[in-house]
Amino acid sequence: MVDVLVTNGPMLIAIAAAFGFLMAWGIGANDVANAMGTSVGSNAITIKQAIIIAMIFEFAGAYLAGGEVTSTIRKGIIDSAYFVDSPELLVYGMIAALLAAGIWLIVASALGWPVSTTHSIIGAIVGFAAVGVGTDAVEWGKVGGIVGSWVVTPAISGFIAFMIFQSVQKLIFDTDNPLENAKRYVPFYMALAGFMMSLVTITKGLKHIGLHFSTAEAYGLAAIIALIVGFIGMIAIKRLKMNPGAGRQNQFDNVEKVFAILMVLTACCMAFAHGSNDVANAIGPLAAVVSVVQSGGEISSKAPLVWWILPLGAVGIVMGLAIFGKRVMQTIGKNITHLTPSRGFAAELAAASTVVIASGTGLPISTTQTLVGAVLGVGMARGIAAINIGVVRNIVVSWVVTLPAGAGLSIMFFFMIKGIFN
Repeated sequence: MVDVLVTNGPMLIAIAAAFGFLMAWGIGANDVANAMGTSVGSNAITIKQAIIIAMIFEFAGAYLAGGEVTSTIRKGIIDSAYFVDSPELLVYGMIAALLAAGIWLIVASALGWPVSTTHSIIGAIVGFAAVGVGTDAVEWGKVGGIVGSWVVTPAISGFIAFMIFQSVQKLIFDTDNPLENAKRYVPFYMALAGFMMSLVTITKGLKHIGLHFSTAEAYGLAAIIALIVGFIGMIAIKRLKMNPGAGRQNQFDNVEKVFAILMVLTACCMAFAHGSNDVANAIGPLAAVVSVVQSGGEISSKAPLVWWILPLGAVGIVMGLAIFGKRVMQTIGKNITHLTPSRGFAAELAAASTVVIASGTGLPISTTQTLVGAVLGVGMARGIAAINIGVVRNIVVSWVVTLPAGAGLSIMFFFMIKGIFN
């Protein structure tokens, strides 16, 4: 059946490229909106500014650090040994998975649901493999780990966000002189943010451009960056002209302004790390198709990227965000709980910390669930009444539906594509 790949090769690659672009568009509309939602929701930046920041940093992350080589089968979810005799099935399946996950992400974005792009593509891949090839082809243990992460990820990031925000309240907002205390403590928060963000960037981003650091080096480098950031923060805050005699509300507003500047920095780092990490969800299956077709049916676990694949993913992500990202930003930033820059900062810092913990321990996490958990944690710090329970319920339902929705669509498309080409 390898003849199918030879005769229809260019056409299969063209279809895969189109659906890969659709998937990248969906990632932009849904996931990137998560990275920016807290900054927009807390009014630290406008939607327009968020889109410009995300365009620059997501594109840089995806293009510079998205990897020269991508794992063809995300996270080892299916066993490629089952496809050796019929490589065309893997090609059809990956094309079906891209289309299925892309459509589901666009539907979710239209409804304003922040779902996980990683879980969408994994659900789609599991679907076609289990039904089209056989249930043995799926590594069910890994799928179980993903389901477990639905509870673990938001719980960890929610707890960290709760603690960070409580400390900001106790050290700064609940004191007699919030401004003085902000000048004293904010540089420490800045240093902590600098540490976590540079760690995310070093571990998630830079390894792809041939810069390899050992764990000790990564932590050492992050610590140096943290000290520099803290020091710059100290100088910047001292230079801010604020009237200490002003009323408490005025002082609060000034403290929030400081946190707003911090949020812009955290948003840039999150966008870079996200671009470098999640572009693989769109280009991994595409790279697999290209590699199998060009090698005449040979399946390898890693595929070198053809030059046009990364820019295709990066452009797709940016366009999806610019044209369709507003609704998910609204959900994360405004609808779950009321965010101010200090609350938004606590949420982003917690999300980044969770990503660091997870990549250190190998937990399969979703950026989306990390951030939703963190926003919930910040809301909880103000009491359960501060959270919009209806919105949270919808989000949780959309998470549970993502795997089966991706799987169902992908099974349908798999048999359609197989029928057309065979």
